[in-house]
Amino acid sequence: MKKRIVLAMSALFAFGGYTQAQSNKIDFVEYDLENGMHVILHQDKSTPIVAVSVLYHVGSKNEDPSRTGFAHFFEHLLFEGSENIGRGEFFKIVQGNGGVLNANTSFDRTYYFEVLPSNQLKLGLWLESERLLHAKIDQEGVETQRGVVKEELKQRNENTPYGTILNETFGHAFVEHPYRWTPGGSPEYINKAELSEFMDFYKTFYVPNNATLSIAGDINISEAKKWIKDYFGSIPKGTKEIPRPTVVEPKKTAEVRDTIYDNIQLPAVVMGYHMPAQGTADYYAMSMLSQLLSQGESSRFQKEIKDEKQKALYVGAFPLPTEDPGLALMFGITNMGVTPIELEEAMDLETNRVKEELISDLEFQKLKNQVENDFISGNSSVQGLAENLANYHVYYGDANLVNTEITRYMKVTKEDIQKVAQKYLTNENRVVLYYLPKAQQAN
Repeated sequence: MKKRIVLAMSALFAFGGYTQAQSNKIDFVEYDLENGMHVILHQDKSTPIVAVSVLYHVGSKNEDPSRTGFAHFFEHLLFEGSENIGRGEFFKIVQGNGGVLNANTSFDRTYYFEVLPSNQLKLGLWLESERLLHAKIDQEGVETQRGVVKEELKQRNENTPYGTILNETFGHAFVEHPYRWTPGGSPEYINKAELSEFMDFYKTFYVPNNATLSIAGDINISEAKKWIKDYFGSIPKGTKEIPRPTVVEPKKTAEVRDTIYDNIQLPAVVMGYHMPAQGTADYYAMSMLSQLLSQGESSRFQKEIKDEKQKALYVGAFPLPTEDPGLALMFGITNMGVTPIELEEAMDLETNRVKEELISDLEFQKLKNQVENDFISGNSSVQGLAENLANYHVYYGDANLVNTEITRYMKVTKEDIQKVAQKYLTNENRVVLYYLPKAQQAN
């Protein structure tokens, strides 16, 4: 009787939250400028701030294999300044006007944003138009950022425990697709590149027809449209063909294993399973499977491997959403006295349970509640909302998924989760890496 009451309350809670998510519809307008730039505008008068963002559809997968790291390098380089902005002044201008700014690079895109007081919308538009039209790409800026990027990669890869996990996992998992290198790229190639190569990259990818301007916050839509036309309308459309890789990674038929020696104290086990691209039905089921295994204190990895069996100090599972088929990662750090083999066996035991047994109704309802909460939280800030609108447009061709994507998750059944576990969590579809302390290398 008590279990039925809990189930009923969980279902009621989920239905109530789902209804709320559906009723709080996010309104926006979108259109294209004549030069091909896509514009998305969302008005939210609740707080006097505005997020101005530009997503360029270029990431590490668009790079020349002999020049990896260009997309990430440009994330840094385009803060150097412009013809009208002094070197290094980007941050001072934004922070001096009460705002924050940042950028990030992935396999598939490069994203820049400012969050400013709403009366500074024109400032954000000017800054991003300068980045697009008048970026300062000269030898001094290139040399400065070479040093910055090399130091960042050194800190990340050499001085951070387990810092090479993405590099090693993707490098072992892919043999043909450009996901075989990660967005950080290689300092060696950045060192070799000439100024003309950086200029060519800029003229190819940093063009209006490869950009999405997404703005969310306290704005007047008609006024914003006028200013956007003023700042971006006259920027010429790019004339170069924008490279889009068409390589399809061959289906895996055998497990890949390796050992990585690192500056660490405790061994780790890393698994990478090939999985479908974001937006596919199997992707949503895989995403929910990962949450089942590792999100929250009562998740299976946490409860069984870390708490009950005490095999790991940390253990988690997470899919990496990518435009092309990518990887779902599982990562665990062994507890004292536990071998990597023991931790791997414990992780396999939990994934095999999902393959062999349907999850319970209570566990499934809790999982759906988590998914919906995450979906709502992702749209809770103007910056997050601007980014999500841009992502949905670029990757899916449908910005309105900011309202409706939750229905795709809600369509996933317990049987779907079991099926993707059986289909993708197989030995022949995975990479397994043991991370061991360098002290053990001689042995």
